[in-house]
Amino acid sequence: MRAAGLQIAPSLLAADFARLGEEARAVEAAGADLLHLDVMDNHYVPNLTVGPMVCEALRRHVRIPIDVHLMVEPVDALVPLFAKAGAGMITFHPEASRHADRTLALIRDHGCQAGLVFNPATPLDWMAHVMDKLDIVLLMSVNPGFGGQRFIEGTLPKLRATRQRIESHVAQGGKAVRLGVDGGVNADNIARIARAGADMFVAGSAVFGQPDADGGYRGVMSRLRAQAFEAAAPELRH
Repeated sequence: MRAAGLQIAPSLLAADFARLGEEARAVEAAGADLLHLDVMDNHYVPNLTVGPMVCEALRRHVRIPIDVHLMVEPVDALVPLFAKAGAGMITFHPEASRHADRTLALIRDHGCQAGLVFNPATPLDWMAHVMDKLDIVLLMSVNPGFGGQRFIEGTLPKLRATRQRIESHVAQGGKAVRLGVDGGVNADNIARIARAGADMFVAGSAVFGQPDADGGYRGVMSRLRAQAFEAAAPELRH
């Protein structure tokens, strides 16, 4: 089952970095909708990961969009570099940008979808005046910096509140905005996350941490997708 309205985005942070291209091809073949690439700078978050060269290398291995999550400060200088490297979507944390509206416009001007990422304690008010520039809102359900963390349950009411804001925006003539969740997403909670209004699910350890699971990556993602599809509101399934 592959529902166009719901997206599974394996997070490469949990992949085997010694076999990154192979891992990327494997999850694409297994049905991934996006590849989620976490870019950390050891400044905004206490970890250091990858830069545009890795995005460019991955672009040669897969056809699905690469979703670049910038956990960096400042943001703007990296936007053109990742766009040129083949990013299809670029998201960033508004408090890491000096001018969130300008950064969103910069991303879109470089041909990428644009989005804001909200940490567990970041208020949703940041999106109030930029909804028309958003393609996605991504809620962190862990504190960013490291994979393998436990899902923060307080994300669920925040998800519902975000979904309400999106639906209100659409009702007033605005375009639909995708709502994603990143952090601790797994088979035990994805149904509750979908029920709260998410339609994009970033899963790291739940995918790459299950190499011996029945059906491999395809089996894991099929089960995640089926559980999300069953729980999601009908209008989010299509």
